[in-house]
Amino acid sequence: MAEFRLPINSIIKSGKQYKASTNAKNIKTFIVYRYDPTSGENPRTDSFEIDTDNCGPMVLDALLKIKDEIDASLTLRRSCREGICGSCSMNIDGRNTLACTKAIADINGDITIYPLPHQPVIKDLVSDLSHFYAQYASIKPWMKTNTPASPNKERLQSKQEHAKLDGLYECILCACCSTSCPSYWWNSDRYLGPATLLNAYRWISDSRDEATNERLDALEDSFKLYRCHTIMNCAEACPKDLNPAQAIIKIKQLLVKRKF
Repeated sequence: MAEFRLPINSIIKSGKQYKASTNAKNIKTFIVYRYDPTSGENPRTDSFEIDTDNCGPMVLDALLKIKDEIDASLTLRRSCREGICGSCSMNIDGRNTLACTKAIADINGDITIYPLPHQPVIKDLVSDLSHFYAQYASIKPWMKTNTPASPNKERLQSKQEHAKLDGLYECILCACCSTSCPSYWWNSDRYLGPATLLNAYRWISDSRDEATNERLDALEDSFKLYRCHTIMNCAEACPKDLNPAQAIIKIKQLLVKRKF
């Protein structure tokens, strides 16, 4: 029987434990992933007991309380705190989501918090999304036109034409969908992933854009597009309730349709 072992420096160890004060009544334990690649030490999980009576309602509130009051070395991203910027995406209780919109009360028992999976870790809860953003840039996410712009008239779009973009333009590039996709885990060097392909379809669907065939040509690739196996983890993970898998299917349909 074959036996596989993880590299010794990849094994996650138990870290420090921080107890709540003795007069705390409603205690919630947060188990937080800690890792600094420059330290040479193994990853660890630190345990923090938080009095939820003295904490905001969201997981991000607890993380900021930990950073402000317990361990200032904890590293995480955050910005808007309203589910708009996508900065605080991480894996909470086994699911990719936004810490600012995930309620503590929605999770039973201890809360485990890890960075987005299958991405290099810069430090603690901060994943390196450089490759993810480079893939997004590769689809040229801006309007491309051949018709000269008029100085006196905007590029108009009807309400019906704009409605075709609903469920597409709302993407906040949090990477929750792509980093929950097994196909992306295995082939992220060549597969563009759900988030990038959703945004590609957003521009293909835009009535004002005049580069549809050029965009389809760029996507017609056995890896860039067709590594999607419709597992649907992307739709399950999206904190904005978008459906990247559906957008990918529609791109495939357009590629087939233009051949006939």
